[in-house]
Amino acid sequence: MKAVRETLGLFDVRVWQVGGAERPLLYLHGFEQHPGAASFLAKLGDRHSVRAPEHPGYWGSTGFEHVEDIFDLTLHYRRLLERWNVGPVDVVGHDLGGMFAAELAAIAPQLVRRLVLVSPYGLWLDDAPMPDPFVMNPAALAKAKWHGPENAGGEPSAFDPTEGEPIAMFRAHNLATATKFLWPIPDRGLKRRLQYVAAPTLIVRGASDGLFPALYLDAWKAAIADARAVTLDDAGHLPMVEAEDAFIDVVGEFLA
Repeated sequence: MKAVRETLGLFDVRVWQVGGAERPLLYLHGFEQHPGAASFLAKLGDRHSVRAPEHPGYWGSTGFEHVEDIFDLTLHYRRLLERWNVGPVDVVGHDLGGMFAAELAAIAPQLVRRLVLVSPYGLWLDDAPMPDPFVMNPAALAKAKWHGPENAGGEPSAFDPTEGEPIAMFRAHNLATATKFLWPIPDRGLKRRLQYVAAPTLIVRGASDGLFPALYLDAWKAAIADARAVTLDDAGHLPMVEAEDAFIDVVGEFLA
């Protein structure tokens, strides 16, 4: 797996790439960090040409000062896909990346063939508020994220200690970017736009996910026409890590 840089207008983007198949797949990462050269991305690359950019404002990509709202970010990804000129792509998005992926599918349906949302942010239920990860101490966050907290040490990351920056600065940089879209609540009006999603959609949740309550799986399924929902056992907020084989099987079957 390699990382390349692309200049896109006012943005300089780092894109991780793997796989040589003709079928293109865009992966949009979650709020904490890009997974870097993760095993699950390599396995997706067995059947797809996977491109996984780091969001503007995250460690490897610049231009966040030009992002005022969710629409700016969505238009950025629309332009990125138009630049690649590979036709409709499969899009997989995880938590914050799921929000971006759903917005992209609503605004540019001609660019999205199939859509996979993994514990996506973007909706809000007054009767069941989502937990706020920004105020959780590390132990509480680990408990909410993982089916087995001992798995936290195996979380894949784009962090590279040879770049000379401490992990605390890397994390703070990323989380400061995420707050623009998720704090104090992750409601940016997406619910009104989900009616425009035309791509076949799969929503995936880990059964032990403490950051994405089960009620939200039902809400997403109800908001997108004909969406399918799958819950993976023995997994929390990162089912692609804790239940990698099951995740690859269910996503691969859906995308096929």
